[in-house]
Amino acid sequence: MSIKLGDTAPDFTAPSTQGDIKFHQWIGDGWAVLFSHPKDFTPVCTTELGEVAKLKSEFEKRHCKVIGLSVDSVDEHEKWASDIEETQGVALNFPLIGDPDRSVANLYGMIHPKALDTLTVRSVFVIGPDKKVKLTLTYPASTGRNFQEILRTIDSLQLTAKHQVATPVNWKHGEDVIIVPALSDEQAKEKFPGGWKTLKPYLRVVAQPK
Repeated sequence: MSIKLGDTAPDFTAPSTQGDIKFHQWIGDGWAVLFSHPKDFTPVCTTELGEVAKLKSEFEKRHCKVIGLSVDSVDEHEKWASDIEETQGVALNFPLIGDPDRSVANLYGMIHPKALDTLTVRSVFVIGPDKKVKLTLTYPASTGRNFQEILRTIDSLQLTAKHQVATPVNWKHGEDVIIVPALSDEQAKEKFPGGWKTLKPYLRVVAQPK
């Protein structure tokens, strides 16, 4: 199954290290990141899960939950957790889904046969409060993800969900943004009474809305 931007994230019930998860119910009225790792007891995955645990407060600031998944069982996840804590200096503090029958992995198209026949690639799905998929990323098994970039994209998604703006190249929270072309100058005056800088009629730069 191919999940596209704007699709409703498929709902499911699955076991995890924090008990059974009913996905949509678990998301609640906030944001969520669902990410897969290929296999337990592997080096890159160990570093990734440690990093996500360290960033828990950053996700919470954004009213965003994180949940991981691999095709290993919950029992294997729990055995692996001690290695993660020992090597990364932080204990797991978010749920890991056990998916040995690959039901969730197949539901989300996380298995790419030309890359890995039976294991999940490094998929990322950012899901909004409306349960719609807002962003997807796919990394090969050999490349660890940049979770600071994932946080940056959540900042952008949350900002643009509330205001009629887009974020330019390499944008970071607090920097100037762009008024979307669909908003006329007259409409923009109402939304941005402090004014903006017009570089081209289609490129109007404004301070990030509060």
